[in-house]
Amino acid sequence: MALVRSLLGAKKILGRSLTSKGAVSAAPKGFLAVYVGESQKKRYVVPISYLSQPSFQALLSRSEEEFGFDHPMGGLTIPCPIDTFITVTSRLQ
Repeated sequence: MALVRSLLGAKKILGRSLTSKGAVSAAPKGFLAVYVGESQKKRYVVPISYLSQPSFQALLSRSEEEFGFDHPMGGLTIPCPIDTFITVTSRLQ
């Protein structure tokens, strides 16, 4: 039950940030936009405090290994399954 609540909380924090016209909006101050997924990418907005967390840093290391510093989406891309990303970030709250 706690895991379900944790995942629901993560989905609120990680809500995709889109304007009503479908154009991507800027991340609010104190947050970072990331693109997550293996084939099709989804945009999530996460608190910048996640950058100091070891589990989030592991996801970033994987991103660096796969993409280097040339991210095809124009932003930070994390090439992992979305479920994995949500699981990791739900533990950071």
